Amino acid sequence: MALENPLSFLRMVESSRPLAPTIAIFGPQGFLREYVLAVLARRLGAAGFRYRTFQVGPGDDYSAVLDELRNSDLFAPKRLIACRILKARRGASEEVEEDADEGKPSASSGEAALIAAIEEFRGPGHLVLVYERDTAAAKVRRVLEKSGTLVGCLRPFENQIPQYVEAFARAEGLKLAPAALDLLISRHAGDIAAIANAIAKAAIVAEPQQAVGPDEVDEPAGRRMPGTFEIAESLGRGRPATALQQIDRAIALGRDPIEILLLEIIPLLRRMMIAASMLSRRKSVPDIAAAMGLPPSSMLANRAIDGARYFGIAKLSRAWRRACELDAQFKAGLIKEREQALNALVVGLAESRAD
Repeated sequence: MALENPLSFLRMVESSRPLAPTIAIFGPQGFLREYVLAVLARRLGAAGFRYRTFQVGPGDDYSAVLDELRNSDLFAPKRLIACRILKARRGASEEVEEDADEGKPSASSGEAALIAAIEEFRGPGHLVLVYERDTAAAKVRRVLEKSGTLVGCLRPFENQIPQYVEAFARAEGLKLAPAALDLLISRHAGDIAAIANAIAKAAIVAEPQQAVGPDEVDEPAGRRMPGTFEIAESLGRGRPATALQQIDRAIALGRDPIEILLLEIIPLLRRMMIAASMLSRRKSVPDIAAAMGLPPSSMLANRAIDGARYFGIAKLSRAWRRACELDAQFKAGLIKEREQALNALVVGLAESRAD
């Protein structure tokens, strides 16, 4: 069975289509892993499934999960059995089990026994394996590719953010007005956990059968202090307008304009300048990341490369020179209206995009 992304799997759950007996959820996005499991538990709970949870950590085996699978329950014929495999379990004992030859014996409660149980399991309930790491165990994944469902929770692409917002709203039984959807995206950028949280809070006071407007999702998000590097994240994504809103809100809530300039904007511009210069010489992503002193998978490196492609080296050079001038003028006390100067820098970067 093909690998599903969280969006397609959530649609499958919403449509009440038959689900595979065994489902594995994994990936680097911890929030999405937990959200997919929570939605699945809520939907199946409403259908009369009894929810049972287990946790497997270092030194543990699958005996409790296997007993639950093998033994019928008179009072809960339909069960959702969730087994969370902790990241810390990824040790020598599990690697030996995964890499062992098929003919070698293994413990009756180890991974080989779990794989055998998965192959025999046909319901009427569901077994959900939640791996707190980037991928499922190799042999488990091969079995589920034939008869189960794999849900890989990767970082959402930018064009998927509106789809996630709508999925979060549907899960809460809400319909968002277009203005509310745009506000959530501009407020939180790619922070899908914050978006889901804002929608869940709006659901508490939402009027039945009415679309949720921007006012319902504006509080308390409108008062939230932007997290560290959130302004740089917006600029790297090519969203100067969002960055301006975040700068205004951060300064209003107590952040120092000098701190924002030195901690977020100048380091980001430096990384984007390096990326733009090397992209013009057709250097690869690993080479660019190495020049920044970062691994190729680093989000800081990838965001800088995205920003470099968006703005271009000529436009970034003008912004870099202006940022360095502001740094010197701020430290010398030559500029009193620091907030306005910082906004002008970002506005200049936004205007340069139209060159």
